[in-house]
Amino acid sequence: MATTEATTSLPTIDIYSTLSKKKTPLVTVKPGHVGMYLCGPTVYKPSHIGHMVGPVIFDTVKRYLTYSGWSVTWVVNITDVDDKIIAESATRGTTMAKLAEEMTADYLDNLACLGVESIDSMPKATEHIGTIITFIEGLIAKGCAYASDGDVYFDVTQDSDYGKLTNRSVDQTQGEGGSTAERKRSAADFALWKQAKPGEPSWDSPWGKGRPGWHIECSAMSKAILGPHFDIHGGGLDLVFPHHENEIAQSESLHDCPMATYWMHNGLMQAAGAAGKVGGRPRGAEPSAADDAAAQAATKISKSTGAEPFKNLLGRHRPEVIRLLLLSTHYRSPIHFGEEPLGESARAMEAFERLFARYERIGGKSFYALPSRSRREGDAAAGSVGDDARELRTKFLAAMDDDFNTAIAIATLFDFVRTANKFIDQHGLEAKKPAAELAALDAMMLVLRELPGTLGLFLKAPQVASGGADEALVGKLMDLIIEIRANARKSKDFATADLVRTKLTEAGIVLEDRPDGTGWTKK
Repeated sequence: MATTEATTSLPTIDIYSTLSKKKTPLVTVKPGHVGMYLCGPTVYKPSHIGHMVGPVIFDTVKRYLTYSGWSVTWVVNITDVDDKIIAESATRGTTMAKLAEEMTADYLDNLACLGVESIDSMPKATEHIGTIITFIEGLIAKGCAYASDGDVYFDVTQDSDYGKLTNRSVDQTQGEGGSTAERKRSAADFALWKQAKPGEPSWDSPWGKGRPGWHIECSAMSKAILGPHFDIHGGGLDLVFPHHENEIAQSESLHDCPMATYWMHNGLMQAAGAAGKVGGRPRGAEPSAADDAAAQAATKISKSTGAEPFKNLLGRHRPEVIRLLLLSTHYRSPIHFGEEPLGESARAMEAFERLFARYERIGGKSFYALPSRSRREGDAAAGSVGDDARELRTKFLAAMDDDFNTAIAIATLFDFVRTANKFIDQHGLEAKKPAAELAALDAMMLVLRELPGTLGLFLKAPQVASGGADEALVGKLMDLIIEIRANARKSKDFATADLVRTKLTEAGIVLEDRPDGTGWTKK
């Protein structure tokens, strides 16, 4: 069972668990350490945006927990043996292993683009066949599983609280039993080991050649790396049943202890405007009862609904813009995704980058070169930022402490940007450089450097494609256009000045009239 934390220096962080249906303070199995497992992809086709949601969310969870003082071990599995992989490899005329290797590389490349870099272990099912077989043998020995004509099934009638994650009875979980119904004792029993069909990849086992079922893979790998009882198990809302329900049944039947203390489920990715989506609720609000798995799964973005490869999306949108959008919604709510929301996210990103550029003009310091505080400290860490900024820092931390509410945290960062711009304007810092006010601005920007880092945002300057001589030419042309507009204003030819601004705006160029002159940025 979980034990009280060994140190009182750790802050209180409340986590909602699908199992308990409530928020409770984080109390870990090992004091000061968090073991966290996230169900990864079945690698049979290129990854799409839906595959990125969980990793970005739980990368953020790990970043924030680490910032707050915990040591975190995060595991994400790779399902590299499955019916879908076998079928797709046959269609392509390749082997299951080669296809899985290719698709895993694609998945990892996409995670790297989004800044998901904190995964500690990525076990593959094919690397844990022996572990899986031992796990199944243990279940058979305890009378919780049985062999039948080369297959092995979990006997749900031997688990007295089967269905507790979804509040379903055994009768409510069973269908027709599938194509192997005649081999089962009950239609609700599920496969732990599948007898190999001719020509399929297989491994030797006490029950003959075969391969593991999907559910047993995660139970065996999580136990092997994190132990029989760990802290957080994550995954998409569509995995609650049957996958996570069956994981609990297998693991707790074998080990006689809870599998995970907290079951965290993220909302599903849905196309913006999709029928059935939950709307009319502020992004920061927590999901309601209407946001159930069935409603979200009906309209989720997936391979079967024609989701494009994620690399195609990266050809049109910066990774930072995508990450910002994924975190702008409470993680338990559905994420409405499409070109319009991505455009909104891009414009939101520009608000931060304009402030960063303004700060560099004023003090000659790059925002991205500022030191980033990697460990959480008390209010004193805010320094001389002023009451408004200090209160915003407190609000940000409170939002993240309350079930990792990134939606409110990001809204607070926008308030921080407005506060910083207001401070600059009030003190005329673009025209004069009073030392005390510059120091206060530095302190404010240090806090703004600290907080987004816990979300994996604004960690480094955005990459700009190198255009060489073309970029230099554009810069010179813009200087000329700005000079022409300035001369028109001096001559009171406001119609021409306004026309220049309008046409530039239509072309994606924004002019900024400042005390020290006019600057420009791309929209």
